[in-house]
Amino acid sequence: MRYPNVHKAIFISRPNRFIARVLLEGEELTVHVKNTGRCKELLVPGCAVYLEKSANPARKTAYDLVAVEKGERLINMDSQAPNKLFEEWARGGHFVPGLTLLRPETTWGHSRFDFYWEGGERKGFVEVKGCTLEEEGWTYFPDAPTQRGVKHLEELLLAREQGYEAAVCFIIQMAEVRGFSPNDRTHPEFGAALRKAAAGGVEVLAYECKIIPGEVVMTQKVPVVL
Repeated sequence: MRYPNVHKAIFISRPNRFIARVLLEGEELTVHVKNTGRCKELLVPGCAVYLEKSANPARKTAYDLVAVEKGERLINMDSQAPNKLFEEWARGGHFVPGLTLLRPETTWGHSRFDFYWEGGERKGFVEVKGCTLEEEGWTYFPDAPTQRGVKHLEELLLAREQGYEAAVCFIIQMAEVRGFSPNDRTHPEFGAALRKAAAGGVEVLAYECKIIPGEVVMTQKVPVVL
């Protein structure tokens, strides 16, 4: 996926989870943050960030903060990017051979999954999670407790038990990582739910991405350690 109009700026502060103050070409601006997570290890005063300028001149904030530099590593922060990336990747033939249907936001029972898919006689559900938390080249999810995430895993396991294929795909929004694990320190219940889901036949996938300021592309699978 591409960001057509990207500008480099300096991060100043984050008054709340929806907005940030940045310095762009000498002018201090308020911008929209496309990630409501904590991201405290990323949005550090003085760090370089990348902004996408909106095509809508009537918007209250003219820019979206979509990426940040963490040392020499560029990390995409756009929480809408993972689902778009997975859809591009799956439609490109990389997920299921002979894919005939990929439907976003599909309700099943009391659940709402990111994607429902069909391919030949196969059918299943996928939940997609974006991952931006990295320590010494290893990545973790979540960066904050997520009961919603636990519920998604429980529902995937239920779908698997009822004959569907099921997967959770962690899109690591950065490149050159060593692997992925659940963040048991922050939310041990999520880690336990992920291990239970995997033991019950839910596939656990993790893919890193090539990141440049104006483009993000899913690239290769990375090791998952549960």
